[in-house]
Amino acid sequence: MPATDNQGSFLNLISIRRNQLPSIETDQELEDLDLFQKHVGIRFSDILSSLSTTTATGSGDTPSSATADTDSPGAAAAPAIDKYIPPPPPPFLSINWFRTLLDTFLCCEAEFKAVLVSGRDPSQFSKPPLDRLIPDLLERAVKALDVCNAVSHGVELVRHWQKLGQIAAAALQQTPIGEGQVRRARKALATLLTSMALDDKENTAKSAAAKDRRGSFRSLSWSVAKSWSAAKQIQAMSTNLAAPRGAESTGLAMPIYIMSIILVFVMWALVAGVPCQERNGLATHLPVPKQLGWAQPMGGLLEKMGEEWKKKEKKGSGTGLLEEIQRMEKVAQSLIDFADSFVFPLEEEKAAEMAVQVAELAEICRKMEEGLAPLQQQVREVFHRMVRSRAEVLEVLEQVSKSSVPVPY
Repeated sequence: MPATDNQGSFLNLISIRRNQLPSIETDQELEDLDLFQKHVGIRFSDILSSLSTTTATGSGDTPSSATADTDSPGAAAAPAIDKYIPPPPPPFLSINWFRTLLDTFLCCEAEFKAVLVSGRDPSQFSKPPLDRLIPDLLERAVKALDVCNAVSHGVELVRHWQKLGQIAAAALQQTPIGEGQVRRARKALATLLTSMALDDKENTAKSAAAKDRRGSFRSLSWSVAKSWSAAKQIQAMSTNLAAPRGAESTGLAMPIYIMSIILVFVMWALVAGVPCQERNGLATHLPVPKQLGWAQPMGGLLEKMGEEWKKKEKKGSGTGLLEEIQRMEKVAQSLIDFADSFVFPLEEEKAAEMAVQVAELAEICRKMEEGLAPLQQQVREVFHRMVRSRAEVLEVLEQVSKSSVPVPY
């Protein structure tokens, strides 16, 4: 009968589609994994390529739009949007550069969570190799939370340096300048450089004890244990990071590995850039697989930052790689030398030289005031994002655990 033939054709179609479902899911998973790797490579490549752009444009402080070419016919009628020039990338290791890095991390983390959880069969989490890799990733996230906490307090310390710099700049901008203003500026700069000269442990664990000597460091006490070490924390996070091989390289093991590498690199960069507790022995060689396409830009950034870190270690400076900190330290030392040799009345040549340095210090403080609070907010956002993501993955693991428990009869 025709009805029977149609029914058979319909059942056959269902059977065919059921057989095709695993293939469709596998193809979608491979596409998601490929796009994730591609996007990671593009995001970090943008950061790496911006370094050469910054070098070519100097400080990067250029106007956001070009002036219309009034010599060409019809220039006045040209719409302003046609002349728009995007702002230059932030200088390497500046506050805004680190903010860009954290933005990149948050984008990668959001996409990773979508790849790992959205539309996946939760039972995969209880099977090898995910049953081992996911707990490892969650443990790294816990260690990263400590790093974020320490970095947030490090930013708070830099904000204290900013205030000392502002005091010095305001004193030296007085006209006419006298010995009283110079003494006030020198006191603030001496406090600033003394704090910068302390090693990481002294700038943290001993901050409360330093109140009597330096005034207002009690609020900068650290919420991590006195024995906690940022260098050892990064080292612990980077252990057992091995690239997936064979069939695992085309499954969910690969995005977990990629996200682990990103997490370790970004936390390392924050520790290197911002004053953190106990950074002595901070490694500059992380297990970033430079032979893989998505990791090459990250490897390039690691190499450049590692070179800068080694230079700082040779100088014996523990202030960090943050560009504004390095510039502040340099100009503060120069102004201390000026204060030590100050003679009233001030010679015109020396006054002009001092004015340039004071203007630079004031500009550094302005950039710190504008950028440090948003940077600290981003670090906290990274902290809370990891807490939420970890809770979501743990919830999935709990569901898998409950579903695998045999029902008693």
